Amino acid sequence: MNVHNPSRLRLGVNIDHVATIRNARGGMHPDPARAAQIVAQAGGDGITVHLREDRRHIRDEDLFRVFEATGLPINLEMAATDEMLEIALRHAPHAACIVPERREERTTEGGLDAAGQHNRLAPIVARLTDAGIRVSLFIAPEPRQIEAAMKLGAPVVEFHTGEYAHAEGEQVQHELRRIVDMAALAAKNGIEPHAGHGLTYDNVQPIAAIPQLAELNIGHYLIGEAIFCGLDASVKKMRALMDEVR
Repeated sequence: MNVHNPSRLRLGVNIDHVATIRNARGGMHPDPARAAQIVAQAGGDGITVHLREDRRHIRDEDLFRVFEATGLPINLEMAATDEMLEIALRHAPHAACIVPERREERTTEGGLDAAGQHNRLAPIVARLTDAGIRVSLFIAPEPRQIEAAMKLGAPVVEFHTGEYAHAEGEQVQHELRRIVDMAALAAKNGIEPHAGHGLTYDNVQPIAAIPQLAELNIGHYLIGEAIFCGLDASVKKMRALMDEVR
């Protein structure tokens, strides 16, 4: 198991899309559990998996195998549903990141409206917290969402970086500034800020350089690069780019 340096920007690797490739033909190959082991060996600090309502990539049986395959902390991304709450309580991951989920979307398209769903989220956050699971809310970098996280008692927020990742021209700096400002606001209020979505070798460093951020979660891009260079190499390159600016 990796020894974690609290001042080091952590890299969580989402291995969902190893399962996506497997599911395209069925069977057991490629194996998400093997991917988790490679991530650990390559310097990853955690494993993220998103068990979706429609089980389009990670499946229920994968969870136990991934948990058993590595000593790295597991971050379970989950919709705010009774079914996913019970699954999280059963498996007791290190962390649970509550994300918005719509069946028709290809990927998570935006942040959770924590401000507008307080009454729905409050009992879920409470039960996860009581079970010793560290709760994270996947939100847009907006003051009202951080305020909602504070009211809910969530110790972590993960900023959706999709708008930054897809921005062009002057909009890139505008989106980066939003994340910089909101990371500072979260930290000032005792919430640990993370970030993820759409991060690549080309755009990760300005995000990684934000001093308050404690963790980046990156998945689809690393699995895509692994097709060309191997998962070990793709994780190591991302780790090196992050370390260059921290």
